[in-house]
Amino acid sequence: MSNSQTLVVKLGTSVLTGGSRRLNRAHIVELVRQCAQLHSAGHRIVIVTSGAIAAGREHLGYPELPATIASKQLLAAVGQSRLIQLWEQLFSIYGIHVGQMLLTRADMEDRERFLNARDTLRALLDNRIVPVINENDAVVTSEIKVGDNDNLSALAAILAGADKLLLLTDQQGLFTADPRNNPTAELIKEVHGIDDTLRAIAGDSVSGLGTGGMSTKLQAADVAGRAGVEVVIAAGSKPGVISDVMEGISVGTRFHPLDTPLENRKRWIFGAPPAGELIIDDGALNALESRGSSLLPKGIKEVTGNFSRGEVIRIRSLDGRDVAHGVSRYNSDALRRIAGHHSQQIDAILGYEYGPVAVHRDDMIVK
Repeated sequence: MSNSQTLVVKLGTSVLTGGSRRLNRAHIVELVRQCAQLHSAGHRIVIVTSGAIAAGREHLGYPELPATIASKQLLAAVGQSRLIQLWEQLFSIYGIHVGQMLLTRADMEDRERFLNARDTLRALLDNRIVPVINENDAVVTSEIKVGDNDNLSALAAILAGADKLLLLTDQQGLFTADPRNNPTAELIKEVHGIDDTLRAIAGDSVSGLGTGGMSTKLQAADVAGRAGVEVVIAAGSKPGVISDVMEGISVGTRFHPLDTPLENRKRWIFGAPPAGELIIDDGALNALESRGSSLLPKGIKEVTGNFSRGEVIRIRSLDGRDVAHGVSRYNSDALRRIAGHHSQQIDAILGYEYGPVAVHRDDMIVK
């Protein structure tokens, strides 16, 4: 259908358990019912689910385990299959198939894996299957962890080319202060830009059940908003909340996307942590910021880190300011050799060339 939209719904542990120790199946089925209604109206739905560890703990009868990473991963390994089974059972009531995708940050950092994940996700959606996404908690290490499902859902929204991202939580939305201990706290209904004031307000999670507080929701809203996705933070317990968001009814806190979303091929640059750094001179800085130019080897003063051609790198000014992120056309060793030289000399220095620029404007996001 022509006015079909793609919605990513992220459900935190506190929403899935209703604040208890076990998954609240009656509540989850109500959320599934709302998703099924939108699905039958032709919309595309993506679920980003927490709760694997909670499901594992419940299934094993709340075992006494040492507080180690391995214990958490054990619980996730047991709980992940329980969790996907639950989603499968509940969506099957409405005749809808689900497909499980377990992602890590490593899937987002590498361009090929990013595109592969994107193609899988879109193939599921094209075939009217609801993707159920979670972090691969049973094997993930801190280095490759997205760390929380808020930021994972923002990356999923970018992968899916989503119109909207709904972060369901145990709070009504983002407040001017913590509503649990400040009676004057007011709900912030509309946000047009995320600044340090908002970040200070967001503070951190106190539910004790999940890993994502308001601060990670703000990060997620920032990442998704830069990619042109509208983000809403709302209470998972509010009746009809998913349908309301899809119909544009004011609920919770709504973050308006940036007016000029990054072109699709640039979006992944934003999600990928840089593999190295370039320090550039003032001439090159001026060319990037004022003239929208590509970065030439001539303007590079210093190369930090070891990276391959095609990896995302950070570009800094002489005073250390983070100026841009971009995809390098040359590996770090080659850049060290051609730094400070004119583009015409690249072939003579290296014995080959991948064109005259170090980082092309089309592969760059200037901050």
